[in-house]
Amino acid sequence: MELSNDTVIHIKNGDIEYLQFRRLLEYSDVISHCYSLGTNANFRTSSKNYENNKIEYEKVINNYKDLCDNIGLDYRNLVKGIQRHTNNVTSVYDKINKNEPDFNMKEYENIDGLITNKKNIVLSTTSADCISLLFFDPVKKVIANTHSGWKGTLQRISVKTVEKMVKEFECNKEDIIVCICPSIRKCHFEVEKNVKDMFLREFQELEEENLKEIIEEKVIGKKWNIDTVLINKIILKNIGIKEENIIDSKICTMCNPEILHSYRAEKENYGLNTALIGLK
Repeated sequence: MELSNDTVIHIKNGDIEYLQFRRLLEYSDVISHCYSLGTNANFRTSSKNYENNKIEYEKVINNYKDLCDNIGLDYRNLVKGIQRHTNNVTSVYDKINKNEPDFNMKEYENIDGLITNKKNIVLSTTSADCISLLFFDPVKKVIANTHSGWKGTLQRISVKTVEKMVKEFECNKEDIIVCICPSIRKCHFEVEKNVKDMFLREFQELEEENLKEIIEEKVIGKKWNIDTVLINKIILKNIGIKEENIIDSKICTMCNPEILHSYRAEKENYGLNTALIGLK
């Protein structure tokens, strides 16, 4: 299956497949990035899943290594938060483990967004329907990688990431590029009234026209479809990110279960995709 479009390129190198954003490739001398493809590759790193199966854990590490090798990054420099659907964003100035990836570190517990300006660090998020957002300021040479599921979107973690980039790294909002990786889209993100009401309360400041586009009633009084991608686009634009700097992959994970992990498609045995970004 070919997923290339006007914003992303589908790369195949033997058994390794991934997406890259055309916009970020304009800065390939400064950064490297990708979003993993292929359901045979799993990027679940929680140690509790492998307590009695070191062989499977080694497969995961090799998946990261193969992906990093393909985009010119060192997998040993990987840093990943232990994601808990929070709006917690932290800056990474140094790696704790120098010779292996930083997975399952207490320092990154309950962290869903990572920012750095260091060349020896590769930022990773994982997802299976949630949104991963890649941020890059080409002026200040700052990158961020943020996991924003529906709960993270409700908590505006994308906005918090930008605010932290501005506060700690003196980035200018108008310089920041934001790339929205594959995720579940409005066509499949169906919720019940309690979740729909949460979104209406949190984003009541948005224009009524926007809310009508974001939330669509599918089964009268029972089911609604919500566009979390559009929400992120709007709230990022509203804080000063240029519209032309918000780049959407336009790909739905649940529409493409043959090549992308999807929680709603795979159910309890779901795997995880990864988004990677690193400064060279």
